Amino acid sequence: MAKDGSSGFLTTRLDAFINWGRKNAMWPLPFGTSCCGIEMMATLCSDYDMARFGAEAVRFSPRQADLLIVAGIINAKMAPVLRNVYDQMSDPKWVMSFGACASSGGIFNVYSVTQGIDTVIPVDVYVPGCPPAPEGVLHALLRLQDRVARGDTLAQKREAALKRAHQTMRG
Repeated sequence: MAKDGSSGFLTTRLDAFINWGRKNAMWPLPFGTSCCGIEMMATLCSDYDMARFGAEAVRFSPRQADLLIVAGIINAKMAPVLRNVYDQMSDPKWVMSFGACASSGGIFNVYSVTQGIDTVIPVDVYVPGCPPAPEGVLHALLRLQDRVARGDTLAQKREAALKRAHQTMRG
């Protein structure tokens, strides 16, 4: 680290290597509540094979996952549960909002349905559709991987801000 606070060559190369590893080894946690969950299962099957993009190790424990895929309607009673699951995940963590209901509440503009999960947790990538096709999910996964490789996700920005704050306090 230089005296002016900028990263040196070694730190920059190490960050790029770590981001490469994160990009190619995502462990998704499915949070399927509706019909979008069926399309998510199709994406994981052999016809589309999400595993070839490094996201095959589907986990069913938030403590073992780093990609939360929220598929379907999240109602007001489910929102705190979703937040709890998100909080249990280790950093860095990413969120994919899968389908119209998770992204915007879908056609259900009523008091009991959240109008998008981004009102509850931060979202890194949105997948449009009702339900989205498996190709859309794979496209969103590839876009998310690009952002992870660049260090441009919400989790990585939080991590960098904490690092800067820690260096400033030490400094």
